[in-house]
Amino acid sequence: MVDESGSPEPLLEPPEAEEENLFNKKTVRDIDINNKRVLVRVDFNVPLSQGRVEDDTRIRAALPTINYLRRHQAKVILVTHLGRPKGRIDDRLRLDAVAERLSEMLDSPVIKLDKTVTDEVTAAVSRMLPGDVILLENVRFNPGELTNDPVFARKLADLADVFVNDAFGTSHRAHASVVGVANYLPAVSGFLLEAEITHLTKIIQAPRRPFLAILGGNKISDKIGVIERFLDNVDSILTGGGMCFTFLKAKGLSIGKSLVEIEQLETAKNILKKAEEKGVSFYIPSDIIVAEEISGETESKAVTVDKIPDGWMGLDIGPRTIDVYRQVITRAKTIFWNGPMGVFEIKNFAQGTIQISEAIAKQTQRGALSIVGGGDSDAALKKFGLEDEVSFVSTGGGASLRVLEGLALPGMEALADKF
Repeated sequence: MVDESGSPEPLLEPPEAEEENLFNKKTVRDIDINNKRVLVRVDFNVPLSQGRVEDDTRIRAALPTINYLRRHQAKVILVTHLGRPKGRIDDRLRLDAVAERLSEMLDSPVIKLDKTVTDEVTAAVSRMLPGDVILLENVRFNPGELTNDPVFARKLADLADVFVNDAFGTSHRAHASVVGVANYLPAVSGFLLEAEITHLTKIIQAPRRPFLAILGGNKISDKIGVIERFLDNVDSILTGGGMCFTFLKAKGLSIGKSLVEIEQLETAKNILKKAEEKGVSFYIPSDIIVAEEISGETESKAVTVDKIPDGWMGLDIGPRTIDVYRQVITRAKTIFWNGPMGVFEIKNFAQGTIQISEAIAKQTQRGALSIVGGGDSDAALKKFGLEDEVSFVSTGGGASLRVLEGLALPGMEALADKF
């Protein structure tokens, strides 16, 4: 132990339901949608560049639900947010580029509206034919969205006969388009939300062992709940990224200018103590790649964690740590990964994340179940061409951690129960 865009063709049919006992909410399979107006909350919060969608992963993830609805003659009304306009119109965050990309992926026109709830929107919906798709304007342009205003939620609901939530990445938010509309319409899940919950529930309730969690990113505070839950479930935890320096500091080591959460030092000590008591192998890096600044031009070097120079900061896990971590990964049968091992966007600090992601991909090929918790981890997989080499990539980092922590998702709780 270390002490320490060529997108595929859109799916016309959804995947078969797997292990439905892990998902107790009704889905679009369980409700009559023929010729119905269906309001679908999707998560198309995608990066834009020069007026084009830069990464269409989240759009692609919603295609099974959208195509199923169209194939069954529904009138599909899509609602999503983009960015954080905070209830104000921001022309940089309009959804025209999203509608254009979705049209290409569906090989069918998508009607993009410039408002969310107005008489013009109601009139456009009234003209829809079965199989038509409308995309409403950015729902967060409306102040009633974030406050879950019942008047705004009712206006959204009045556009439709049925509500489908397929926005896993925002289902931990009690917003009007996620929770409020379910008070006024029959509310069911789409296929993406079903798949996310099923995969994440599986690794908590019935993991094949050894069960390994790999946790990186910047902050312990974002992951306290899930770490404590994992200590009751996993066999091993590997740590990296900025969060590992809070653990190193808690062990009394000098960490130079490395990122640290001083207010979480006691929490880190308690986590290390509980891991020992529970018999969980808790790995902290033994060596680190350090530099004086976050730059591809600056000098960098590997040092052991007890020799981080003053004025330098840790920006990746070191080669000895990589070797040990890869060995642990080769023994795992279930793997959950959330958070990169370093500043992978810069070549000098990317090796930890590259090597760990490649090791996870190889272990997946050997039959392990690997689930990646979205966000920066997903971005790293894409950057290194490994996104299709793991079992499942979540579309919601924060939401996935909440599920693993055992907390309810308001967006899921609002849906009709299957039983």
